[in-house]
Amino acid sequence: MSDSSKPRYQQLKDLIITQISSGELGPHDRVPSENELVERMSVSRMTANRALRELTDEGYVERVAGRGTFVSDFRSRSHMLEVHNIADEITQRRHRHTCDVLRNSRQHARGEIAKALDVEQGTDVFHLLLVHFENGVPIQVEDRHVLAEFAPGCAGQDFRSITPSAYLTSIAPLQEAEQVVRAQLPNAAVRRHLQMPEDEPCLVVMRRTWAHGRPVTFARLHHPGSRYELTGHYTPPGTSTSASGGVVQLEKLQR
Repeated sequence: MSDSSKPRYQQLKDLIITQISSGELGPHDRVPSENELVERMSVSRMTANRALRELTDEGYVERVAGRGTFVSDFRSRSHMLEVHNIADEITQRRHRHTCDVLRNSRQHARGEIAKALDVEQGTDVFHLLLVHFENGVPIQVEDRHVLAEFAPGCAGQDFRSITPSAYLTSIAPLQEAEQVVRAQLPNAAVRRHLQMPEDEPCLVVMRRTWAHGRPVTFARLHHPGSRYELTGHYTPPGTSTSASGGVVQLEKLQR
């Protein structure tokens, strides 16, 4: 194992996390048991138990009674029919959200942005560019333009501690939203931010939101195709739901 200054259980955790990050261990692959780790890695049972327990608590692996320990499926999910704060989605999965803010600047709306926000060319907007991470894995590049008149305090916000979605909702409740979803190959910058191979497509959500009867934000949300999926369950108004569980996962049905 690597850094000898770290406790043995942490070294063991780091080794398994590296294997998951590199693809050596993929989603649903079996992770060595406590007994196997004790024998292969020359660690105590207490060390192996703590490493696996903490990996489970942090969402990297899932322990299935009577079967063993398996790598979690890190394909993050969002809801097709609703607008959610990505930090809340990640927290609901009991995972850790972090964020890098690459840009928070004031500029003039031109072309597509002016059209999307239904404003004249040259209208002041804030341009926000962020990368969102789930347990240290990049899952979304948020490229958002916000009408400056609607949110003049944008420039002073620390979007590492509050997401743009949460901040904007605190200013005024969301009245209306429009989403377009498409698959496309990302440009080099998005590919680099999301740590994607050259031939992998992105799942792109283009979202406009309204407040006070007018569009106030336009966002392009890029996600790695292999690590993100959209789900949805719709019940017409006045109809009770018949769904008894979560969204069906086809890969499980095919086993």
